[in-house]
Order: sequence, then structure tokens, then C-alpha cells
Amino acid sequence: MPAPSAGRLLAATALIGGVPVLAVIALLAGGWVATWPGLLALLACVAASLLLARTWLGNLGRLREAMRRAELGEADIPENLGPALLPSIEEIAEGVRRLARGVHQRAELVGRLRRADEAIVERLPDPLVVLDGNGAPTRANAAARALFATASGDAGDLAALLRHPALADALDEALAGSGAREVDIGLPVPVPRDLKVHLIPMEPPLADGGRVLLLLSDRTRDRAVERMRADFVANASHELRTPLASVIGFIETLRGPAQDDAEARTRFLGIMAEQAERMRRLIDDLLGLSRIEITEHQPPTGAVNLAALAAAEAEAMAPILDARRATLRTELAEDAIAAPADSEQLAQVLRNLLENAARYGREGGTIRLSVARAAPGVARWPARQGVVLTVADDGPGIARHHLPRLTERFYRVDRGRARNAGGTGLGLAIVKHVVNRHRGQLRIESDEGAGTTVRVWLPAEAA
Repeated sequence: MPAPSAGRLLAATALIGGVPVLAVIALLAGGWVATWPGLLALLACVAASLLLARTWLGNLGRLREAMRRAELGEADIPENLGPALLPSIEEIAEGVRRLARGVHQRAELVGRLRRADEAIVERLPDPLVVLDGNGAPTRANAAARALFATASGDAGDLAALLRHPALADALDEALAGSGAREVDIGLPVPVPRDLKVHLIPMEPPLADGGRVLLLLSDRTRDRAVERMRADFVANASHELRTPLASVIGFIETLRGPAQDDAEARTRFLGIMAEQAERMRRLIDDLLGLSRIEITEHQPPTGAVNLAALAAAEAEAMAPILDARRATLRTELAEDAIAAPADSEQLAQVLRNLLENAARYGREGGTIRLSVARAAPGVARWPARQGVVLTVADDGPGIARHHLPRLTERFYRVDRGRARNAGGTGLGLAIVKHVVNRHRGQLRIESDEGAGTTVRVWLPAEAA
């Protein structure tokens, strides 16, 4: 503790010794006390008052420091606050020590409860977002951060949710004291997402200023399953009708007029095998597309060496390329790493694009497959790091008015040619949904007579 100032020391000395000193001076002036004993008594009074004032101020200073430490929540206030502690101040000091211990224990309890509360909220399986009185987010748990994370690592989807008119109206009602609210919200970008939002007003507000809790239920998967069932029945019944009718017709023919015709039986069995293979591919593509749609709202995890994956898929495509006498030229950058990415789904994208180039490109033509890093800031691509997969052919090309519909289910530019080539009409639809799940971009460029080029941009690890 610093020494008390001279002014405070003199004031305290005067307060303590003023009356005795005045009394001794009065006795000396009235001749009641001899001069030398009176002067000695006066000097003793001044010295005792000065000593007592210094002790008193020192004790008060140490007591003030103890109270300051108690206010800060410190519990380790020393039992001995200093020498010559006055009895009354000692009692006050003991009360301060007890108060400090109690405050510290309560602070520790509050801290433990707050940490437990934060841990529980953080580990809740359902997404939870806390908003302040202005509707701005103050915190979000791990499930909410995972739900709204974008490829760039920010929470862009959360901002889109908070700007939704239905949520804004429900939030105003909740803050106005109308109680809990519940609202269904559909977010169209970056992928379609269906959310049920429960708004729970907090009164009084939370310690961090939170006024409303948003408890989110992601219904996207459930709705996708419902749509998948309906779409699968509708699409399968429509697309399987023709090959199934052909197979049934050939079976009836083999049982009847062609029963003993070996040549017709061989030809019909070959056609039946082709139709059965077509139905198998159709069902496989429908199921694959449905699985992708169910998880489309959930970004993938992991990283994929796109160059190595492209080389493996190009080698696996050799039989189809040989059947079409097509030449495949590759240009694969080894540093093209897609992340986050799903290797199985990206392999499906490569297979579908290469099959399309082989089936619909020029027979005996050239197919170009390239994988490269995309420079950030290029006008056609996002500003963040990415890789670009390109598949180009020199076939007859596609008229421009067809391009916007190429990724629709079962859309075919030339239905007869597509069926003869063995296509199901789902390849580019699968590519589109896989690219959407990866938060990427798909571009198809073509001119009649000039071939077709398909480019896929995917997010990538920073170089």
C-alpha cells in the first residue's frame, strides 16, 4: 500500500489529537501545569495522534484494497491485512473476507452453470440460433453452423434465412410479446431447402443480449424422400412402359408364331436383352438421382484429387470409346484438388459426361478431357479458389434453344437418337444435382455443327 499523503495525514492527526492538544495548551495557559511537564505532555499528544492517524489511514487503505479485490471476485484476500489493525476495522475486514468468499463461490457456480449451458446448446442435435433485439444473430451452435456453412466457409445461408419475409414477420410478432411462433420457410439457393423454424422469445434476455431463440428443423430430406417416391413412380411408370411393352410383345411372339423359328428367336432374344438392359440402366439412374437429391442440401466432406479421378475414369471408358472409334485427349493438372468433395459422386459426373461425349459426339471423333485450377476473379467463375473440369467433343452440337433444358429429367434433343445410343435421359440431371450439392457451377456451351463443351466448376483447397 502507498503511504498516505501529507495532507490526509495532517487532517487525520488534527482530528484525533485536536482535543487533547487544546486541553494541554489550556492547562499551560492557565498555569495549572508546570511548563516543562506541560510541553512534554503536548509533544506526547502530538506524537501519539500522528502515530495513530498513520496507523488508521494505513488500515483504511488496506481495507479499501481488500474491498476492491472482493469487488473483482477474488477470493484470496489475506487473513492479515497489515500490522496494528484496529479492532473495529478488523471486524469490517473479516466481513469483507466472508463476502469475498461468498461472491467468489457464487461466481464460480454461475460460471460452471453458464459453461454447462453453452456445452448443452453447442451439442444439441437440432440447429439453434440466438438473435438479439434487432434480429441480428449473437451465436449459433455447431448444428446450425454446419447447416448454414457454405463452400467459402461463411454463413451466407443464415443471412438469407434472416431476410426471409415470413421469418421477419414472425420475429416482429415474437419480439412484440405475442409468444412463441412457428413458421415454414423454403430457401431456394444455393440448393432448395425446407425449414421449420420455432421462434421462442426470451424474457428476461439472455446474458449475451439474446432476445429470441430460433430452433430449426431441416425438413429437406423428408420432403425430398416424399418427392422421390412420387417422382420415381411417375417417371418409372412412364419411361418403363415402352421397353416393358416391347419385352412382353416379344415374349408373346416367341410363345406363338415364332415358337419354332430359331432365327427369329435369336433376334428377338437379343432385342429383349437390350430392352432389359435399358430398363436396368433407367432404374439405376432413377435410384441414383433420388439418392443424390436426398442429400443435395448437405455439402460433402473430404478432398478429391480430380486429376487422378479423371485418369481412372478415362481408362474405364476405353471400351465405349473403342466402340465409337473415338480418341480421348487429356490435360490433367496434378494440383487440381476439389474440396469439399465426394469422390464417388464426382466419378459419376465424369462417367456421365464422357459417356455423353462418346455416344452423341462424332463417330471417330476426338474428345478432350481437361482438369485445371481456376484462377479466382475470372468473370465466369466465383471469386474464391476452384477447379474446372471440362469435357468437349467435336460432334454435331446442340441448337441453342435446347441448352436451358438439357439438365431436365428425360429431356432429349433427339429422342430416337438418344434411345438408340442407350441413354436414359437422366445423365445431365444427375450431373446438375451433384454439382449443386458441391456448391459448384455447371455450364454447357454448344453450337450446331461445332460440338459441345461442358464445364464444371468446383470449390478447391487454397493453393
